[in-house]
Amino acid sequence: MSSRPIRVVVLVYDGLCTFEFGCTVEVFGLVRPELTVPWYTLTIAGIEAGPLRAAGGITVGVDAGLAAADEADLIILPGWRGAESPPPAALLDALRRAHARGARVATICSGSFVLAESGLLDGRRATTHWRYAGLLASRYPQIDVKPDVLYVDEGLLLTSAGSAAGLDMMLHIVRSDYGADVANSVARRLVIPPHRDGGQQQYIDRPVPRFDNNRLALTMDWMRARAVEPLTLAQMADHAAMSPRTFLRQFRDATGASPYDWLLRERIGIARGLLEAGDVGLERLAAASGFGSVESLRAHFRRVVGVAPSVYRRRFAVA
Repeated sequence: MSSRPIRVVVLVYDGLCTFEFGCTVEVFGLVRPELTVPWYTLTIAGIEAGPLRAAGGITVGVDAGLAAADEADLIILPGWRGAESPPPAALLDALRRAHARGARVATICSGSFVLAESGLLDGRRATTHWRYAGLLASRYPQIDVKPDVLYVDEGLLLTSAGSAAGLDMMLHIVRSDYGADVANSVARRLVIPPHRDGGQQQYIDRPVPRFDNNRLALTMDWMRARAVEPLTLAQMADHAAMSPRTFLRQFRDATGASPYDWLLRERIGIARGLLEAGDVGLERLAAASGFGSVESLRAHFRRVVGVAPSVYRRRFAVA
């Protein structure tokens, strides 16, 4: 536990992600008289000259410029303008200097692209929002991208997934700095669980296929309509008017998965819809979603979604 307030610098920019910034202020910037530890100090530092606008038409005031990062114990980058927006060289240099002197750098959502561009994530694990995980992995193949987790802690470098996963990461930081009791207290004040089970896969609707092959598209629609049936590779290839070998290759190129894995995720999608809709018994649900048995449903659901069907129902079922 630190014996002095930990100096946190949150970096703001034009086009700031409002929610991610607000979460950072909520965790590190509020006075917490209920705690007896030397709480964090928060400095809002602009990486560029103002006015700095955040999403929603908000103009953000700053306490300091980018130079404040040189005095930080912990730097938070709350998102970024976009995966296609190149970060300024001065920002990348500031992150490299901070890392070299032993400061921690944490990013939320698309902020991982800035950290990746700095080169600091080379040879390390990282994550980002599931929509951008494939792009991060293809653009920076030297990074071990983990698309199905809420955050990754690599010691001095931390990355988190979609916006709300930043809260999970920041509570993890509090837990590391001050212990579980303090982190639990902060979580209670935020009215969120101190730790969420599972990864971000449970929040992914369906992977978006990448193809321009009309025959394959029609076959995928046909497969989706029959997802609960025991389709064979021969049947699928025959519908696409391809040989099984050509069908397998083109299907994997288009979706990044085998036909079996794709069908499995379609069945998981059906099961998720039934779990969200109401209190359907697991035996009926397993049959209706094409799994055949409760054991098969549980095993595949936990592997793909990251939590058990019962946990998913409690979390997402409509009251």
